Amino acid sequence: MAKKLKNEKALLKIGLELVLDEAVKRGVVEFDSTDSHDLKIKYAYRLLVHDKKISPIPNEQISMPSIKHRLAMWATHQLPKDHELLK
Repeated sequence: MAKKLKNEKALLKIGLELVLDEAVKRGVVEFDSTDSHDLKIKYAYRLLVHDKKISPIPNEQISMPSIKHRLAMWATHQLPKDHELLK
């Protein structure tokens, strides 16, 4: 896995919100209150791969930490360059 980002948890949270909000607006998913955080993270990753917004992680390297890192990296490209989490 690549080097951990400085604000990785916060970036993951923002990235997850962006992806899931868009997915709900598109009508491709509905989450229950009982759905786990990890399930939502995996879904967001798969949706981004399906939409060709990120490249897939090789099968032998797929793990929850690597998926979280990939989502956080994606989020860095969605935020304005002067955003406080990117400093």
